Amino acid sequence: MLKLFTPKPMVMKTIAKPLLNSNNNLISKRYFTSSVLRFNEQKGHQDINTQKPQEETTSAASEAAKTTKKYSRKPLSRLPIGGEEDYSKTKLNESSVEFSTGKAFGLFLVVGGALTWVFMNEKKKIQLRNEAEQNRGVGKPLIGGPFNLIDTEGNPFTEKNLLGKFSIIYFGFTHCPDICPDELDKLGEMLNELKKSGIELQPIFITCDPARDTPAVVKEYLSDFHPDIIGLTGEYDDIKKCCRAYRVYFSTPRDVKPGQDYLVDHSIFFYLMDPEGQFIDVLGRNYEADTGVAKIKADVAAFQPKAVREKQKEGWFGFLYK
Repeated sequence: MLKLFTPKPMVMKTIAKPLLNSNNNLISKRYFTSSVLRFNEQKGHQDINTQKPQEETTSAASEAAKTTKKYSRKPLSRLPIGGEEDYSKTKLNESSVEFSTGKAFGLFLVVGGALTWVFMNEKKKIQLRNEAEQNRGVGKPLIGGPFNLIDTEGNPFTEKNLLGKFSIIYFGFTHCPDICPDELDKLGEMLNELKKSGIELQPIFITCDPARDTPAVVKEYLSDFHPDIIGLTGEYDDIKKCCRAYRVYFSTPRDVKPGQDYLVDHSIFFYLMDPEGQFIDVLGRNYEADTGVAKIKADVAAFQPKAVREKQKEGWFGFLYK
């Protein structure tokens, strides 16, 4: 009889053994893989922890480099070559005045304005001097000149009494109904205002009516006006000569009987004279007290002696005299 072949258990063991071995290998591979992953994760954490301080140190170093980079090259200096090498220990002498565009422009305006004011002020004075020169210029009838009169005390008074001070002369007469009193009142106001500015004028009243205006009459008449006004009178011919010298219209008749009534026509001007006895300008009725004061102040401020004027014509502002 044929016997059936049955596998031996050993064969089964050999077959099962590889299977067991293969399963063990898979498990071991899994364990190895998981441990590798854990190792990589731990290493990654360590790398991150170590990278942060490195980055911080790197950023700090870069910041320090930036700050030190500013001083890596020395800025332009006013130190001479061969000076101290240690720039940080070198101290520059700072100027006490630092100029800028704004300051320079402001300085320009101040200096320019001052020079302009000086020029315009000097120009105005020279114009007034030129006007005075033209008033007494060549080819024109001169205003002013020699005269010989007496004051209210009977003392002689001539053109020499005009020297050394500014004078203002008015021609009128004591019997004038309205114009002369108004003008003499205005003269008094001007004198008071000028005194406040330190300007002393010598005010003079010369009569155009010598037949009626004796020294005593003139004195009494002027007592109603400013006390500084000096009254002058004289003989008919002396008064007429004086009026001609100042280009004053004179219509008083020569032979007048006592008590005879008549009218006197005369020019209505104030004659401003300089300390050299020379005519400066006239102030007519168009001048009020305030405008008259301003005019006199300007003429007084512009006055210069003749010798000085002649010398200045050759100076820097000489072209303004032409």
